[in-house]
Order: sequence, then C-alpha cells, then structure tokens
Amino acid sequence: MPPASLTDFAELDHDRAARRGYPEAIYCEGKSPDQVAVIAAAVRERGTTTLFTRATTAHAKAILMVIPDAHHDEQAHLLAWPAQPPQPNGGLVLVVTAGTSDLPVAREALNTARYLGRRAELVVDVGVAGLHRVLGKLDLLRQARCLVVVAGMDGALPGVIAGLVAAPIVAVPTSVGYGAAFSGLAPLLTMLNACAPGVAVVNIDNGYGAGHIAAQIAAPGSSPA
Repeated sequence: MPPASLTDFAELDHDRAARRGYPEAIYCEGKSPDQVAVIAAAVRERGTTTLFTRATTAHAKAILMVIPDAHHDEQAHLLAWPAQPPQPNGGLVLVVTAGTSDLPVAREALNTARYLGRRAELVVDVGVAGLHRVLGKLDLLRQARCLVVVAGMDGALPGVIAGLVAAPIVAVPTSVGYGAAFSGLAPLLTMLNACAPGVAVVNIDNGYGAGHIAAQIAAPGSSPA
C-alpha cells in the first residue's frame, strides 16, 4: 500500500539551496518506489531543483511517472529535475576514471557537479596500468579547478595525478576489484595514505559526495589552480 502522505515518512528540506547554496538530494536506496514517487510529487509541486541518487530501475520508473521530463542517467543510477542543469559558472571540474568499470560512480559525480552549476567533463580509462594514458591527458588535467579521481582495485590513480597537477584532488574509491580489494577498502586505504599532498578522500562509491565537494571547490570566487 502506498504511503498516505509525505509526512508519514519524510520532511523535505526545500530551503537548503537558499541556506547552503546547493539543493537537496534524495537518497533512494532503502526507500520504496512508492515513497520516492510521493517525494517526487512534492518536489514537482514546489519546483525545487533536486537530485535523486542511487535510484534502481523501479525507483526511476516511479519518479518518471510523476516527473516525466526528469533527466535520467541510468548508468549513474541518478535522476535530476529540472532536466536541464543550470548555466555553468566557476571553474572546470574534471571527473577521471581509472577504468570503465568505475563509470557508474564517476557519472554520479559528473552529474552532481553539473547540476550544482559547474562545467564538468569526463576523462575515462586512464588507470596506472598504462601510465601513458594519463600523460596523454595532462594538458586537459591541468586546466581543471578541481579533479574527481575515481578508482577501484589498487586505487593508485589519485596519488599519481596529484603529483602532476596543481588543483586539489577528490579521490573516490570504488568497490571494483577482485577479492583482496575488499569491496573498496583496499583503494580507500591507498587513497588515505597517498604521499602526494592535496588529496581528499570520500567514502567508497560516493560519487555524489565527491561531485558536491568538487562543485564547492570550483565555485565562482574560489582561487584558481
């Protein structure tokens, strides 16, 4: 049975953008599709810019039934409304992946940075197994105000890039890897122990958190790299 009303299970923070400068995100995991649909209806009624993260296929279907014009990035498990991100300002955010398997988390970070008002671009599959791939992107990497570097397995890429650029790095460990990667714990520890300065680390698979921090770092008025 669907919930009777929003107040049965949630209280949305419609004023967050006014208070903090950035809108609320709805974490869908653990919520039923019916609950998410009720939240989406409240969002539509208020006209509040909102991200829906960790959305399953069932969550997405429920949201799109209520807000059919929402942007849906299936790979990132993310929906955004309104569908068009705001006009970008501030510095460039680059989201960099070690491998193709890291793309779902990377695209969550990419969408987050874009919907928080930054120009954001994606650089894919430049892991340390082929160092020439990173070096081949060096001119682009050095244009960024902030870089989100997403890696699983050994998690070495953020430290490598931090030694090549002046901008701060937001490192994102992913749960990609064989058994000894311990579902992201191994890359998390590698990133926390990076010897290159200027590397901050978010939780395992937390593309949303990384994209949010990067958007704040690259906001208008922040110091250029």
